[in-house]
Amino acid sequence: MLEQALSGVKVLDLTWHIAGPYCTKLLADYGADVIKVERPGKGDPARAMGPFFKDDPHPEKSGLFLHLNTNKQGITLNLKSATGKKILKQLAADADILVESFSPHVMPGLGLDYQTLEKVNPRLVMVSVSSFGQTGPYRDFKASEIVEYAMGGEMYSTGIAGREPLKLGGNVIQYQAGTVAAVATMGALYTAEDQGTGQHVDVSIMETQVGTADRRIMYVLSYIMAGVITTRWPPPREAVRMLIMPQGVYPCKDGFVNTLSLPQWWPRYIEALGMPELKDDPRFQNIYSAEAGMEFDAIWYSWLADHTKDELFEIFLKSKIASAPVNSPEDLLKYTQLKAREYFVEVEHPETGKVTYPGAPFKMSESSWKIRRPAPLLGQHNEEIYCGLLGYTGEELIKLREGGII
Repeated sequence: MLEQALSGVKVLDLTWHIAGPYCTKLLADYGADVIKVERPGKGDPARAMGPFFKDDPHPEKSGLFLHLNTNKQGITLNLKSATGKKILKQLAADADILVESFSPHVMPGLGLDYQTLEKVNPRLVMVSVSSFGQTGPYRDFKASEIVEYAMGGEMYSTGIAGREPLKLGGNVIQYQAGTVAAVATMGALYTAEDQGTGQHVDVSIMETQVGTADRRIMYVLSYIMAGVITTRWPPPREAVRMLIMPQGVYPCKDGFVNTLSLPQWWPRYIEALGMPELKDDPRFQNIYSAEAGMEFDAIWYSWLADHTKDELFEIFLKSKIASAPVNSPEDLLKYTQLKAREYFVEVEHPETGKVTYPGAPFKMSESSWKIRRPAPLLGQHNEEIYCGLLGYTGEELIKLREGGII
C-alpha cells in the first residue's frame, strides 16, 4: 500500500463554519497535513453548532465540528495582531495551500491578501470561499444557506405547485461548495507542481448553486436552449394519475419504499403482488385510467402494509421493478451494503470517547482514506506547531498566550 494520495501536502486552514472546513477535511482525510487556525478563546463558530454529543452543548462536543475537522492539527492565532500576522506568514511560507472562508475584504484588510502572501511563497495556492466571490457588486454581502439556495435559482423548482417556493432541509449547499472548492484546490495544486507557480482560487458559493448537479444546471439549460421555465411539481395526491402502476414513495409495514413505473412493467407488478388474476381483471384493462389507478391503490396499499422494506426490496428485485427502501439514519448505520464496504468508521476523541462517523466519499485502490487523528481540541497543537515547527521557545509561547496572540 502506498502513502495516502495527498501525503506531504501542507495546508493552512483559515476556514470556519461548513463550506471551507469541508474542503479542507477532504484534503486532510486523503493524507494532507492540515493546520487549522482558530480564534483564541472561541475558535471556529461551528463549535457552537449542533448536533452535540449526548445533547451536551460543549465546544468540544459539536458533532458538526468533530466531523468536519478530522485529521487536522489545531492552533489558535489572533490574526488582527501584528505578531499574529507575522506568524501566519511564517506558516504560509512553508505551505502548499492556504484555504480561507472570510468575507472578501477581510484578508486584504489584514494585509494577508494573495498578492502579499505570493511574495512570501510564490508557489502558494490560496483558495478563497465566500458567499458571492471576490469580485462584483455583491462581493461584501453576507448570506445564509437559504439565501444562497434562493439566489442560486434552486428554490424556484422546490416546493408545491401553486404555493410559495420552499428550501429543502439541511446544509447541502455548504457541502456542495466545499466539494467544488476541494476539486478546484487540487487543480491549482497540480498546476503549481507542474509549472512552479501558485494562484488565487475564487469560489463563490452562490455560483456553485447556479451550475450545481442538484437539478439546477438541468433547469438552467432547459431555459437557455428551449425557453422552458421549470415549475414546481404538484404533490402525488393532487397530480393526475397517469398509470395504474405506482410512482413515488409509499408506506409499508416498517417505513417507506420508493418505486418507479413504466407502462410495460404492468406484468411485473402483477408478478410482484402474486396476484395473476389481475391480468384479466376488467378493472385494469386500461392502464392509463385514473379510475383504475384508484382501484389499484386499494390493493397496493393493503399489500404494502403486510411487508417490510427489506421484504419489498427482495420482491421488487426479483420482479425487475426499480425500487428502493427509504432509509432512515438508523437504517444506514446497519445497512448491509454499507457494512460490507466498511463505510462508517469509529473515531476516538478525548471528550466524546469512541463515536461512529461517516467515512470515505470514494475509495482509492493504492492510496487509502483513513482517520489518523480526531478533530483537534481548541489550541491542542499550539506547542507542537509553534515550538516544534516554527522554533519558538517555551517562554516565548507563554508570552504569546499572555499577550492574546494565541
